[in-house]
Amino acid sequence: MKGRILVVGTMLLMAVPFVMAQETDTQEIQANIILGCLIAISIAGIASAIGLTLAGTSAVAVTAEKPELFGRLLVLQVLPMTQSVYGLLTAILLMMGAGLLGGGAVELNTLMGTGAIFIGIIVGLTGLSAINQGMVASASIASVGRNPEVAARGIIFTVMPETIAIFGLLVAILLMTGLGLL
Repeated sequence: MKGRILVVGTMLLMAVPFVMAQETDTQEIQANIILGCLIAISIAGIASAIGLTLAGTSAVAVTAEKPELFGRLLVLQVLPMTQSVYGLLTAILLMMGAGLLGGGAVELNTLMGTGAIFIGIIVGLTGLSAINQGMVASASIASVGRNPEVAARGIIFTVMPETIAIFGLLVAILLMTGLGLL
C-alpha cells in the first residue's frame, strides 16, 4: 500500500511541471520558481531533520555515559544537516536568478519556471540521503562510545551518503546555468 502511495505521489509531483508549463505570465513563471524553491528546501529539510534525530538520539545516549566525547559526537550528529543547506542554497540561487532577490529585472521564460521545479525535485530527492546519513552517523556514534579512537573513521563513513546530495546540487547548479538563472 505504501509503495502505491509513493508511486502515485511521485507521478503527481512529476506531472506538475507539465500542467504548469502552459503559463507564460511572468508572475506564473515566478510562482513555478518559488515552487521549485519550496520543493528543494522542504524535502531536504525534512530529511535532514530525520537524519539529525537519528544521530542525535544516539549522541544523547552515549554522552550520558561518556560526557567527554561530546565534541566528537557533535561533529557526527550535525553532518545530516548539510542536505538542508544544499536545499537552502538552491532556493537562494533560484530566487536570485529569477530576480526575486536583489530586485533586478530578469527576463523569464516558461522553460525557466518548469526547470526550477525540476531543479527543486533533484535537490530535494537527493537530499533524502540525509536520512541514510543519520543512520550511519548513529552507528558511528555508538562505535565511538565503545572506542573513541574510531571517531575519524566514523566521520568518513558518515560523509559517504552525502555525496549523492552533492551530485544533486551540482546538477542543479549546471541546470540553473544552462537555463540562464545563474
